[in-house]
Amino acid sequence: MSNEAKKIMRATGLLVIEAINSNPNGDPDRESDPRQRPDGLGEISPVSFKRKLRDLVEDKEGPVWMELKAKLDLKDKEFDILESRGRNRDEITDLLNNKQEEFKRRYWDGRIFGNTFLEKGAATTIKTGTVQFGMGLSIAPIIIERHTNTNKSGVQEGLDRGMAPMAYRIVQHGIYCMPFFVNPSAAHKSGCTAKDIELLLALIPHAYAHSRSYVRPNVEILNAWYMEHKSAIGSCSDFKLIDSLTPTKREHSDSASNNRKEYDIPSTLPAALQGKVAPLKDLMEF
Repeated sequence: MSNEAKKIMRATGLLVIEAINSNPNGDPDRESDPRQRPDGLGEISPVSFKRKLRDLVEDKEGPVWMELKAKLDLKDKEFDILESRGRNRDEITDLLNNKQEEFKRRYWDGRIFGNTFLEKGAATTIKTGTVQFGMGLSIAPIIIERHTNTNKSGVQEGLDRGMAPMAYRIVQHGIYCMPFFVNPSAAHKSGCTAKDIELLLALIPHAYAHSRSYVRPNVEILNAWYMEHKSAIGSCSDFKLIDSLTPTKREHSDSASNNRKEYDIPSTLPAALQGKVAPLKDLMEF
């Protein structure tokens, strides 16, 4: 069976992400503080995680794309990124209006995440994606540290040193869970193929390892659980699957954690659920 004809099955995923002295996702509305809800729980937005996957595919000279391209037999021209800087809006609008099949073949993120590319005077194209990531939430409240950055040489006239008060903002420790879902009903609308899903799953383990930064040096996916249903329409409740693999804090669940040892982190599905889906996969075992 060709990859294009291979059936996409409904699937449920769960990323278990650990942040240590890092900012997993800054909030531009709060001077890049790590995102945090009023109840103290930390957040990682779906947009921030998808951006990392897009960047890995867009960097056609990077080691991740080069290796996966060879491994999965991919073609550069079929895996462009729609949500990229410097894109030619007139060209994209023309594709949407006159060459939609070419548009689908060209943009990987449009096929897998959908697109909301709107242009004045152009055809309205709003298609939900085959894969949706949910909000990542920490299991316990997080503590945010804020420090002043210093520079040996001054950047302002008359000053012999530079300082950026409270510019270094990090989470001491947190374990976050981010669900994601594969919906076959959206695939034929966006042109998503099984090969597109295969690439996504291969990219996930590298999302943080290949996007480390000054304020995000130590964020990693502990487990990337992937549960494929036995039917394209589904064979089990997504919530039951996610709940069964969500870590729990052993004590003082309303206070921040210091390390991973404070959590019980499941590694298997309950017996009652094992028969309802294909064998549990951890994508981190790549």
